[in-house]
Amino acid sequence: MNLLKRHWLVAGLVIVAVAIFAAFQFKGNDKTQYMLAKVDRGDIHEVVEATGTINAVTTVQVGSQVSGTIARLYADFNSRVKSGQVIAQIDPALFQGALLQTKADLANARANLTVAQANLEKAKASAAQTRADYQRNVGLSQGGVISQQQLDLAKANADTNEAAVSAAQAAVIQAGAQEQQKEAAVTVAQTNLNYTTIHAPIDGTVVARNVDVGQTVAASLQAPTLFTIAQDLTKMQVYAATDESDVGMIHTDQTVTFKVDAFPKDAFTGRVSQVRLNATTVQNVVTYSTIIDFDNPELKLFPGMTAYVTIPVANAQSALRIPNGALRYKPDLPADQVRALYQKYGLFSGQQQAQAGGRGAGQGGATGGRQWRGRGEGTPGGGAEGGQPQQQRTQRQDVTVVWKLRPDKTLEPVRIRTGITDHTVTEVSQVMNGQLSEGDQLITGATTPSAASTRPPGLGGAQPPRR
Repeated sequence: MNLLKRHWLVAGLVIVAVAIFAAFQFKGNDKTQYMLAKVDRGDIHEVVEATGTINAVTTVQVGSQVSGTIARLYADFNSRVKSGQVIAQIDPALFQGALLQTKADLANARANLTVAQANLEKAKASAAQTRADYQRNVGLSQGGVISQQQLDLAKANADTNEAAVSAAQAAVIQAGAQEQQKEAAVTVAQTNLNYTTIHAPIDGTVVARNVDVGQTVAASLQAPTLFTIAQDLTKMQVYAATDESDVGMIHTDQTVTFKVDAFPKDAFTGRVSQVRLNATTVQNVVTYSTIIDFDNPELKLFPGMTAYVTIPVANAQSALRIPNGALRYKPDLPADQVRALYQKYGLFSGQQQAQAGGRGAGQGGATGGRQWRGRGEGTPGGGAEGGQPQQQRTQRQDVTVVWKLRPDKTLEPVRIRTGITDHTVTEVSQVMNGQLSEGDQLITGATTPSAASTRPPGLGGAQPPRR
């Protein structure tokens, strides 16, 4: 029995020791844990990224202007064709019949014209005879040989034949017009017959064939597309959709690199040839088409591939760089503690301190930035995850405050002027207040298990509380 009690006593002591150890361990960790990143030097390349589609410089859709059944195909996918080459044949039987009918109508019209011309000559002869008879009767009437009635009859016959000549002339004109009409019908029928033979309009490669032999195409409303021909696949273009906030940094002749999924290890180079003014709006997102010309001598890239485009717009060599996370960090402190830190490290004067009074703890880290920037709210990177607001997409410089962790574990605000960014790190173009050197530790985030102190950082050794 005593042995059992002794075992329970030992077990209880072990549990108490573990509890005491855990309490001390958690108490030691009850401090703010900072996420840090070092300030370093290096190159920064600011770029505009976009996606686009690869297209041939000239692409022609070959259609049919007449309806009918596809009788033969002389080209297929990937076929190389020459301008004027026959690539398809529509069954011409109906169009041949229509041509024969119009030719017969034309022959009939020409015969009618011949008849009308003969009738005109006959009418002219009759008119000449009756006019001569009338002239003779005029002389006889003056001599009293014939009566006035006979003279009037001769005049009427002459006038009638003159009118018949005019009618015959009109009939000739009408027959001539009908002949021209039938000639036009023959031309139309011959043209429709010619359209049954489909020719390639340009030299190029067939990238799409949309019909098969035996298929009926109807051209009543619009010309159906039979083939799509790309003119020259060794010279191609990328149609990249660029955001409206980026087009101001893009200009012609800029060198561009892009990748495609088919060759993930290869980078291809092109050059901006045009930024088109026609905007495209999808769900309130406005984009513009940037045209990028590139050479494709090995025919590795095909029309329709998706290109991931990178357009460099600014570069900085051996720049002092800070992570974008440091631009977004704001210590969770009361406003009076933030003002005390700003005043201690000379970030603003007493007047500016009075202007900043009453600001909440969440705004303390950006107060100085708003006072000095003079445009917009917030600091670079503060408006979007990843530090990609519009201010950072150009080489315009902004003023903001970052927080440095000193060797004694206190916080020090540093006022800086930022330069370009690659959306991961940002250039420090000028340190305006405080010290910032290569190797310094900047705070990018913080976590606090529980509040253990109320003394402000930078004014003593305790860590800032989290509220």
